[in-house]
Amino acid sequence: MLKLSSLVAFITLLLLGCVSPPEPPVESLRDVADFPIGSSIRPNDLYQDPQALRLQQHHFDSLTTGLDMKMNKVMPEEGRYNWGPIDKILAYTQEHDQRLFGHNLIWHSSTPQWLVDKARQNPEWLDGFMREYIHTYVGRYKGVVDGWDVVNEGLVTKGAGFREDTIWHQTLGIAYIEKAFRYAHEADPDAILFYNDFNIERDLEKFNTMMTMVDDFMTRGVPISGIGFQMHIRIDIPNEVIAETLRRAAATGLQIHLSEVDIIFNTHDDSRGGGIQRHDAVTDEMLHAQRVKYRQLVEMYRNIVPKDQQYGITFWGFNDRDTWIRRFFKMQDWPCIYDDDLKPKPAFYGFLEGLR
Repeated sequence: MLKLSSLVAFITLLLLGCVSPPEPPVESLRDVADFPIGSSIRPNDLYQDPQALRLQQHHFDSLTTGLDMKMNKVMPEEGRYNWGPIDKILAYTQEHDQRLFGHNLIWHSSTPQWLVDKARQNPEWLDGFMREYIHTYVGRYKGVVDGWDVVNEGLVTKGAGFREDTIWHQTLGIAYIEKAFRYAHEADPDAILFYNDFNIERDLEKFNTMMTMVDDFMTRGVPISGIGFQMHIRIDIPNEVIAETLRRAAATGLQIHLSEVDIIFNTHDDSRGGGIQRHDAVTDEMLHAQRVKYRQLVEMYRNIVPKDQQYGITFWGFNDRDTWIRRFFKMQDWPCIYDDDLKPKPAFYGFLEGLR
């Protein structure tokens, strides 16, 4: 007759034999890369999703907030700064040895309505407000926010020219972009200051408009120090076009940030709800193509951008479950390196291959 202790041990062995051991974590992107690897993350993921949080800490040494550092969150009403969420995120990044990137200072889509209304009534007020806002905001986080998207998406959606349908352009003209850079530099002379936009890796008219502005700024001593390629790309965007725009941008000597990376299969018209559902389900062939594209994108960045200009690569969300693509464009897609179940996709391994 078995002793009680032996019986317990026997049952334990049986139970252990029926339970699979936990999967070992995949290799950390931040440990493999020789430049910063980042991701945007939403507050719900940061504070309420332990699994997403563990993955964020495992893979990334840079963090961009999706919402909390934009003007409509920082100053939801006149005269009231909302520092609490940013301070909490800053504490998180410092605890986990991550860079906090400031996204963003001036963006038409996050301009609060109270500001628009006041600027229309009193246009002379806007320049002074922008200077005070940037000085206060950047000054508060001087030395702890590494870099800023000073102006985000100041160009038209498609083709050449500047976005004119904003209170900033309507009131201050295109000079608002230069002023924003000067004010940010005054507040923190050591911060890396980016102009950030989408489609500039493939829309050559838009890219040329940006480059003309950047060259003018550099000639006149406007303190721009980086170019942010959002890099929301489709699987079919030619690598040759991406490589050429990266090459020309890198020739400026400025920092180059791939700031909001994802790779989609379907298409859209760049407007809210403008998704075009060409694929209703993802296939193994599509996932393989995405793996190759992610690897090629990293390889282009590493081979084209000089090492001392590689500010890093940031994903705009790292998993399909939480991707902004589905929410904003109202379409199904699978643009990220992790899937809906927070498991690594072939795209993850392609990215890892590119880092090597």
